[in-house]
Amino acid sequence: MSESKKISLKEFPRTFWAVNTMEIFERMAWYGFFAVSSLYITGSVESGGLGFSDQDRGVLQGVVTFFLYLFPVVSGALADRYGYKRMLFWAFVVLVPAYFLLGQFKTFPTFFLAFMLVAVGAAMFKPIVVGTISKVTSDRTASMGFGIFYMMVNIGGFLGPIVAGVVRGWDWKYVFIASSVWIALNFIVLGFFYKDPTTESASENPRTLKKVLSDMVEVLGNGRFFLFVFGLLAFLVLGSKYTSDGSFTWNDIWMISGGWIVLNFAYDAIVRKSAGPDTPWLLQPMRLGDWRFGLFLLMMSGFWTCFNQIFYTLPLHIRDFTDTSDVLTGLTNFLNSIGMTDFAVSLNNSMVEAGQVNPEYMINFNAGAIIFFQVLVSYLVTRLKPFTTIFWGTMISVVSFSVLVFGTTGWIVLAGIIIFSFGEMMASPKAKEYTGRIAPPDKVAMYMGYFYWCVALGNLFGGILSGQLYALFGRDGSQRPDIMWGIFAGLALFSALVIFLYDRLVIRKIKAG
Repeated sequence: MSESKKISLKEFPRTFWAVNTMEIFERMAWYGFFAVSSLYITGSVESGGLGFSDQDRGVLQGVVTFFLYLFPVVSGALADRYGYKRMLFWAFVVLVPAYFLLGQFKTFPTFFLAFMLVAVGAAMFKPIVVGTISKVTSDRTASMGFGIFYMMVNIGGFLGPIVAGVVRGWDWKYVFIASSVWIALNFIVLGFFYKDPTTESASENPRTLKKVLSDMVEVLGNGRFFLFVFGLLAFLVLGSKYTSDGSFTWNDIWMISGGWIVLNFAYDAIVRKSAGPDTPWLLQPMRLGDWRFGLFLLMMSGFWTCFNQIFYTLPLHIRDFTDTSDVLTGLTNFLNSIGMTDFAVSLNNSMVEAGQVNPEYMINFNAGAIIFFQVLVSYLVTRLKPFTTIFWGTMISVVSFSVLVFGTTGWIVLAGIIIFSFGEMMASPKAKEYTGRIAPPDKVAMYMGYFYWCVALGNLFGGILSGQLYALFGRDGSQRPDIMWGIFAGLALFSALVIFLYDRLVIRKIKAG
């Protein structure tokens, strides 16, 4: 009998189940809001929405979630030093009021501020959860453990939008109140069931805060390298925001970015001759740290750019271009055939607007598929190499976007969503598992914080692409969403090829050496 077949759920300690329970509630809060965020942000003021443009929606979703997944580097490093339990407590202190304020602010600046507060709280939470799972599982149980974790993520991601879909029919404000309540429940789980797996905060020689921050920066490069990268990203964000009102063109942004690149490399040529070990960071040339890990993060950002379209773009596509009455009819007939007529009536009352299934319920089939099949998929890929699994998962997403090219009916869109879910079940847990395994034991949360940088870039690129492409090919553009989905399929294919080359040219060379 293989080792994977001998794994028992009893091998996972109480802290494993406690942190997974907290993940369910946190995901209920996040996806309860995020699954309907495109509808809320671009919905008319008369209907209770904010009435923002698609470009503004793309900036909000892209920029805020970029920082949400950027901050875990700092929070993860601090959690390794000061304790996971302490960081989780303060994360919940931030998140409870932050979600509530999202429903109170109606202007772009104030809504952006509340959304950023959510990002800070979520960033404090994320690396600790994955770091905990990495610490309380072994090499033998890690694959199954991360598979269970990803299933729990999607239980929350499934339940949150269902509740949000119901309560937004009463008033949009209840969506945000519900999110605050889910986070508040985590105080109970944290207080009674979670045991901190870290020991540094109680050790005799804990690192100083300066040492923690120094270790954090050195993983990928020095301060000058980060300044260079953030400058490029800032120009990209400004371009996405201000090209929509004519202040800039994309040609302007590319020229400014090119100038920034030339300036930095010219500056490096000057300071390299005089820089020494004690030279202030601003006077040092750019330097890369673990370039292989950095390349892995950049490579995986392509997968996450495509992944986010399920939440950024597809709800709008369903609202504007998809006739979902066929799905509603099919589900109703099925329920009637098995004697669940009353449930069919309730389903029609809660899931339907004008004879169409609400977009958030269509999207929710993604989480539903993962709940039912994630553990099975994780079991089947236990013995596969991480990058083999990630490659085939990304290739499956190519197929899903190709299906969405023809997404004018509900069943076709539903097929695209479910196909994508299987690709996600393969790629996402394996990427997290890989990062957790290569991290030094005392820096697991920090490395998991860095893992979220690929998610951050995927959110930034995905949000900006969603806003720009939907404005160009969507309801207010040429009304050719098929072209848009073809572009996303091409991007997913490119990402898969890069993953394949990384495995052949980098990973295998490391093992051979």
